Amino acid sequence: MSLDFSTLFLVATLICTLLGGMLLYFGRQEKLPALNWWGYAYLLGAAAVAQWQILRLVAPDVVVLALASAGFIACGMVWNAARVFHGLKPIWPGLVLGAVAWLATVFSLPAESGWLRVAIGAGIVAIYAALTAEQLFAERRKTMKRPWAAMLVPLLHGAVLMLPIVLAELLPMQGGDAVNNVWVLIFAIELVLYAVGTVFVIFMLVSERTVRAHKTAASLDPLTGLFNRRGFSEATARMIEREGAAGRPVTVMIFDLDHFKSINDRFGHPAGDEVIKLFATVVSGSLRMSDLCGRIGGEEFAALLPCSVEEAMTAAERVREAFQNCGLEIDGAPIATTVSIGVAGGPADIEIDVLLAAADTALYQAKRGGRNRVVATAKEPLSLEQGRRRAAQQPESRQQVVVRNAISMGA
Repeated sequence: MSLDFSTLFLVATLICTLLGGMLLYFGRQEKLPALNWWGYAYLLGAAAVAQWQILRLVAPDVVVLALASAGFIACGMVWNAARVFHGLKPIWPGLVLGAVAWLATVFSLPAESGWLRVAIGAGIVAIYAALTAEQLFAERRKTMKRPWAAMLVPLLHGAVLMLPIVLAELLPMQGGDAVNNVWVLIFAIELVLYAVGTVFVIFMLVSERTVRAHKTAASLDPLTGLFNRRGFSEATARMIEREGAAGRPVTVMIFDLDHFKSINDRFGHPAGDEVIKLFATVVSGSLRMSDLCGRIGGEEFAALLPCSVEEAMTAAERVREAFQNCGLEIDGAPIATTVSIGVAGGPADIEIDVLLAAADTALYQAKRGGRNRVVATAKEPLSLEQGRRRAAQQPESRQQVVVRNAISMGA
């Protein structure tokens, strides 16, 4: 059974047109510029294939080949779409460089060098495919697995496009026409598969990004942009595991804004929200980028620092002074912005709940001592696992174990 080339390319044109329109529709729905780039690339590619099929019957070969440069621009758009998807600016010269190289090939080579033109054109498209694969593979966000599927599709496309060179070596006795016919057949079939496979990869990437965005939103406090309690717990668990593997200590700080309720009562909740956002800005600017900070309650914040208690005390004092010296005014009335801070540190592999309980005890002592101060626990807290083992060995009530742990964690 023989396959008709015109039918194959007609199917490829219709599929590319349909997929291009679909990408443009979803690009406007989701407000993703990269989808628009991909959509227009598909439509331009479909137009290039259509004009080639129509004009090759009535126009001179050199005109048909020259107009085929639109297909190389479409390849450049696919590469730039991958860049835009990852937040990079498009490279405009790269958009037309392939088309310029193709035009130079068409007008510089003699008409009898048909197979060489095919090889050069395939090489240009293969380079664009490799650049697209490299751009997709360069996405190294920690929350994202390496996009092997996204990289594999353009690489396979590039490999198929390089077949003319291989076929020219394998079929030297059959002449250029045989090479061209075999390659055109393979390319027509592969073009359909590549068009569908690329759209599948595109939607896979968009879906993964959407899931990642929703997961991030679920871990952040919408008012301050810091971690919420859930996000803080997950992030601190990872840091404690990492620091524990290296044998380094960690320290927790709990912040409680002093007299916050009176601010809400006097000026309303919008003013209280402004105070909370102000403190979030202060604590973010006072701590290091490697430190974790989150809002774990109404006016209560927490931070985990990969350092000793002594270093954390210095950082806590820096936060306290910065917040105290904000000079905030609401409706012309100065507002006292002070914070009480409890600090607790522990050895490697300490449990975050234990550190938070110890820091909360220190915070209570800071409140009782007059507020606007930093207090640290005098002893390292026991681990929850040690507490469970002791509870299993002795017939004590759960309440007695909690009291004993609280005493051991006190100053």
